[in-house]
Amino acid sequence: MTTQNDATQLGSGLKTRHLTMMGLGSAIGAGLFLGTGVGIRAAGPSILLAYIIAGAVVMAVMYMLGEMAAARPAPGSFATYARAAFGPWAGFTLGWLFWFMMIMVLGAEMTGAAAIMASWFGVDPWIPALVCVTLFAVINLAKVSGFGEFEFWFAFIKVSVIILFLILGVLLIFGLLPGHDFVGTQHFLGDGGFMPHGIPGLAAGLLAVAFAFGGIEIVTIAAAESEDPQQAIKTAIRSTLWRIGLFYLGSVLVITFLLPTALINAAETAAESPFTQVLKIADIPGVVGFMEAVIVVSLLSAFNAQIYASSRMAYSLASEGNAPAALGKLSKDNVPFNAVLLSMVFAFASVGLQWWNPTGLLDFLLNAVGGILIVIWIMVAASYLKLHPQLERSGEITTVRVWGYPWLGWATIAALLAFVVLMLFDDGSRAQIFSVLIMMAALIVLSFLTNRGSTQVGSKA
Repeated sequence: MTTQNDATQLGSGLKTRHLTMMGLGSAIGAGLFLGTGVGIRAAGPSILLAYIIAGAVVMAVMYMLGEMAAARPAPGSFATYARAAFGPWAGFTLGWLFWFMMIMVLGAEMTGAAAIMASWFGVDPWIPALVCVTLFAVINLAKVSGFGEFEFWFAFIKVSVIILFLILGVLLIFGLLPGHDFVGTQHFLGDGGFMPHGIPGLAAGLLAVAFAFGGIEIVTIAAAESEDPQQAIKTAIRSTLWRIGLFYLGSVLVITFLLPTALINAAETAAESPFTQVLKIADIPGVVGFMEAVIVVSLLSAFNAQIYASSRMAYSLASEGNAPAALGKLSKDNVPFNAVLLSMVFAFASVGLQWWNPTGLLDFLLNAVGGILIVIWIMVAASYLKLHPQLERSGEITTVRVWGYPWLGWATIAALLAFVVLMLFDDGSRAQIFSVLIMMAALIVLSFLTNRGSTQVGSKA
């Protein structure tokens, strides 16, 4: 394997706090502030069970991925481990699926952020989009430590807002704010009980939140550029997982205690967000504008992290002969210069595609994104099942060790396949499965048609 060499050729300026905040920033995006209402409307307060189930599955996936990443740090992360476990076709397919997912998602993030900023300044959306993409190009082409610091403070803002929200929520629930009475369980259990729509409602809610924690995989990609990958992964994964769990479950508890389920629905604007509705109860002035600013920061933070992750994946693919060798060129600061530029070019293209919106194409591409994450998680568990005995025999397992081999891997795969079954029976989710299967088939065929030989990467641009 060439992973260790690949990792050391990149920079090493990321600290553990950078990785932790990067994981939080990726998983806590605008979806939390705008999309939480979808699951609550479907399942009522029992959506908490859905978050716990989804969180347990993601926790298992991340610890399995963390064991492999701590043993063999690599910028290709799960794609590199899939290649080691099942051959070049697996690394090629998973790497390009992830790169595509990042490009499409960051296009959606920038489209949303630019639309809000354009309304602030009375300009066309392409103007703030151009300014932001240029800014993030500069950030991502500089030393990786600069990117880490920028992402740390972006994520810090989001985390601070959520902590403030939770504190205000608890004060409101117990009637500790002046002019507010004790709420009790009148909304939590009074609108049809804990599970108002029964098991079908819980299943619908599970589908709505199954991928809420997606994005923390970036931690294991970034670990290859940290000062101490093994220790950084151990600390970052643990702190990221419990904080995400606390923030998601805490936010949902506050919302379901304070708002009637009938008033909660999908939100397309900051004004419709259940977070905004709760803050209005607290009589905070300018709450809509405040939430718009928070959502923009969330979108831009996620965009920044996705530029980073997609460029490192492209660099890793080049290192394994699965992408043009030019993407393996490094700048004097050990940044994959061409890989970053490729992500920026496609970021513009993705933003333009969403404003152009050709009939059928955009729906197909975005549907594929919805299914890619579940493919990545299944392949992580499968790679762990294959590689764990090898890592054990070679003594490579270090600070992160997963107990419960092999049953944990198989149980995780079974749970993820159960998600797939739910998606097949849901009209809104079925297209995600078919779209990603078509993309996977095309990439697998392409992997056998391209040169899979190893190439030299890490040369200076």
